[in-house]
Amino acid sequence: MDSDLSLIIGLVLIVLSIPSIMSAFSEGHAPRVASIVIIAGGALVVWAITQKPGGYSLLEIPDIFVRVVARFVS
Repeated sequence: MDSDLSLIIGLVLIVLSIPSIMSAFSEGHAPRVASIVIIAGGALVVWAITQKPGGYSLLEIPDIFVRVVARFVS
């Protein structure tokens, strides 16, 4: 898996776990599964950042997202 793909998967996992955390807290439950998903997403993001020599800037992320999606659509 290349670093761009792992960065995008990690960011998507983190974003998708936010509603699960909010739901668990509003119902008074511990967000166990959401915590595991955030840890997995964070690990993917950290791995991607360490594998790319210059790292990533925030301005690059939308372009990387489009490139990764375009690889799978076409």
